Amino acid sequence: MRKLLLGVVSAAALVLSGCAASSEGEQDGLLAGFGLDGKSTVAVIDTLDRTQDDKAQGLTGSVGYDTLTLSSADGEVELPIPEDQFYLSVAPYIQTTHECYYHNLANCQGELVGQDIDVTITDAAGGVLVDETVTTYENGFAGFWLPKDMEGTIEVSYNGLTAVSPIGTGTDDPTCLTTLQLG
Repeated sequence: MRKLLLGVVSAAALVLSGCAASSEGEQDGLLAGFGLDGKSTVAVIDTLDRTQDDKAQGLTGSVGYDTLTLSSADGEVELPIPEDQFYLSVAPYIQTTHECYYHNLANCQGELVGQDIDVTITDAAGGVLVDETVTTYENGFAGFWLPKDMEGTIEVSYNGLTAVSPIGTGTDDPTCLTTLQLG
């Protein structure tokens, strides 16, 4: 019985160590399989949020405060988000929206696709962080890299309609803003 138990424990240790070794290879393979190897986390998010191409191939990505989690049938990988940056993806809308907290680079779809929107983001002291016209991506979102751990306001305008909302970029704040109803 003791030999059987030792054999099971040894086999389990080999399987687990094999999983750990292949996991790193799977992560490298996942990134390479989507043309993302060697890119920074910022570049990966910017690339994936702007297109639908990788989504059709089964890649998903969830943007959090500290990490970007990518997954596909080939496995999962977590990439660190820069210590001083926060990614906020916004999808202003007129009629149709969805609930969202952590922006999903594959599943989130906004109403206004390929539309020019005017965006102003200010911090709590009134400093202007963003003041530009941007075109929403294929998913109806526009993404902004902001300083972490700040409070502020976002104002979005489109075709004479406007939405204003408080924002935050702390550990408990959403990376996906889908409550900007234009009116």
